[in-house]
Amino acid sequence: MSDEKLPLRSENYSEWYNTLVQRAELADYAPVRGCMVVRPYGWSLWENIQQALDRRFKATGHVNAAFPLFIPMSFLEKEKAHVEGFSPELAVVTIGGGETLEEPLVVRPTSETVIGYMYSKWIKSYRDLPVLINQWANVVRWEMRTRLFLRTLEFFWQEGHTAHATSEEAEAETRRMLDVYADFAINDGAVPVISGRKSEKEKFAGAVNSYTIEAMMGDKRALQSGTSHFLGQNFAKAFNIQYLDPTNTLQYCWTTSWGLSTRFIGAIIMTHGDDQGLVLPPKLAPIQIVIVPIYKNEDERVKVMTAVAAVTEELKDFRLKVDDRQEVTPGFKFNDWEMRGVPLRIEIGPKDVEKGSVAFARRDAPGRAGKSFVPRDRLAQRVAEMLQTIQTSLHEKALAFRKANTHEPGDYAELCQVVEDGFAFAWWCGRAECEAKVKEDTKATTRCIPFEQPGGEGKCIVCGAQSSEKVIFAKAY
Repeated sequence: MSDEKLPLRSENYSEWYNTLVQRAELADYAPVRGCMVVRPYGWSLWENIQQALDRRFKATGHVNAAFPLFIPMSFLEKEKAHVEGFSPELAVVTIGGGETLEEPLVVRPTSETVIGYMYSKWIKSYRDLPVLINQWANVVRWEMRTRLFLRTLEFFWQEGHTAHATSEEAEAETRRMLDVYADFAINDGAVPVISGRKSEKEKFAGAVNSYTIEAMMGDKRALQSGTSHFLGQNFAKAFNIQYLDPTNTLQYCWTTSWGLSTRFIGAIIMTHGDDQGLVLPPKLAPIQIVIVPIYKNEDERVKVMTAVAAVTEELKDFRLKVDDRQEVTPGFKFNDWEMRGVPLRIEIGPKDVEKGSVAFARRDAPGRAGKSFVPRDRLAQRVAEMLQTIQTSLHEKALAFRKANTHEPGDYAELCQVVEDGFAFAWWCGRAECEAKVKEDTKATTRCIPFEQPGGEGKCIVCGAQSSEKVIFAKAY
């Protein structure tokens, strides 16, 4: 670890983020522009995210499968809106084995097409429905401006794809999976999210409706943190996904897709991080507790390390690390683990051994405010309670920050001011022209039309027309 301090978030948020991702050893730049190497610490965080989501998927009846990385170009061309939406981002293979391919292959940007093709082979009767499949995969989108975790050429994600007998079933599935994402983000990531519908312009290419969870980052910009799409019969008709209903009539299926990616690691960094580094939620942190032994001589070392061994055994059900490096000072270790965002530090010195206690230091409350001395008895229970306190505190702090920086502008001039430094929650008539004007004037976009609405009607913040819904405008990653 470098002794240099991180750039201050208030002075250069972008540099703070990029430096922190590398210094905390979450990821590094790959030799190919726009690609990243996810390092073991970052991958461990992603594995915890995977497990938290996979538990939820399986509890709702979904199963995992794997589909090909290469997709025939003709598949993407079958769904017009889909290919138009993705064509600028496609990576295309034209040569294989030293020979020009008869048909170009697209490196998977998303899998609706190839999965739709397979569903057309597998689904024959209403008895085969619903089909509830998820895959954990990597995808490639040729982005122009990239940033580690937030937007890279290749990234890792899960993508769920389901097929149903009715429109109502598919729409319910779409909303159910968005609720799963929101539950995960709030309860495991401690990231408060707003659930809502995307506008026509912002929705997924080929979808009838797109739903999203949006979060406010530490610089008050928005981050789309997970999406769920009701695809109607668009892909079913493009790929002939049909079934015989109970009356022996051939019907097209109704399909959905939904995904959450390594971008969520960026959400965790930017929601909770501070000038000292990462602040990781205990439920997802690769290391929940770091134990730092403190001693000056061999006699003290023996006593302290004996106590450390006993504490380690008692806390074996937690993700724990003992930092017994002798070439660096305890102060260096404190800074190192603070930068890496470990939720709880336990310090054990000779006086602690004598008193039968340990020192707790909370990452979410640096300095004296987060320090306490705890008796050794029932230590595992005390640690569990402290980790839950930290988890809850992180969510409450982030939620308070979002609420403090979300404003309801009274007119268009105020809207333009608000989106420079926060979220604007305002009436919108739904017209694309008004949406485009906001984007042109401010670079802010409609992030989502929240499910939670005030009710009643108001005047569109842009044109003054009667409006029945409020939308969140914000600048976004």
